[in-house]
Amino acid sequence: MMKKIVVTLVLSFVLTSVMGQSKNFLDVPYLETSARVDTLVTPDKIYLSITIQEKDSKGKKSVEEQENKMAQNLKALGIDIDKQLVIKDLSSNFKKYFLRQKDVLKSKQYSLLVYSGKKAGEAMVALEKLDIANTYLEKTEYSKMDALELELKSKAVKKAKKKAEALTAPLGQTVGSAIHILDTSTPYYPKYNQAPRMQMKAMEMDMAEGQQPLDIDFEKIKVETSVNVKFKISE
Repeated sequence: MMKKIVVTLVLSFVLTSVMGQSKNFLDVPYLETSARVDTLVTPDKIYLSITIQEKDSKGKKSVEEQENKMAQNLKALGIDIDKQLVIKDLSSNFKKYFLRQKDVLKSKQYSLLVYSGKKAGEAMVALEKLDIANTYLEKTEYSKMDALELELKSKAVKKAKKKAEALTAPLGQTVGSAIHILDTSTPYYPKYNQAPRMQMKAMEMDMAEGQQPLDIDFEKIKVETSVNVKFKISE
């Protein structure tokens, strides 16, 4: 019986404390504001998807032969293929010829990482010269995204406070400390398998001697953040 009384007293005390805290929070005069800030950044990590296929002809070029030539040309552009080029997929297709003869056609898919639009253009031109036309822009990223998001959150809170001050100034009231902050923004995630737009300033794709590398402008990445803040207010 004594244990039941003790438990009842403890529960009663906890409920009273919680209700008291809630009441105290509601009794504090406050102003609730929200703010959103955003910015555009130029991507500095550009991924190109490259597929090499074995040529289906008498003078068939093997995947390995094309792969070696591709590696040589990318190295000549200053690309570190050990760090910037990875294999994504390797497949073989069996095709029948004259109902009996069989041949194996192999293909390899790669992901190439470059750090500027100009370098991406140079790589695309080099691949085009090797007759590797199955190349497309896979995705873009910004390497300092975490730091940028934190900076924007800080700006959003400052903006929320300025809004609170603007709203209370005509009333002769002052804004105090924040009593509740809610981050309502959605983190940025790279869009896989959805190639961003790219605008080519140099559209000449013929392989004439002396052709300049493509100057490519990639669609900027929009980053935004939003917060909801409750501030104490006083006369």
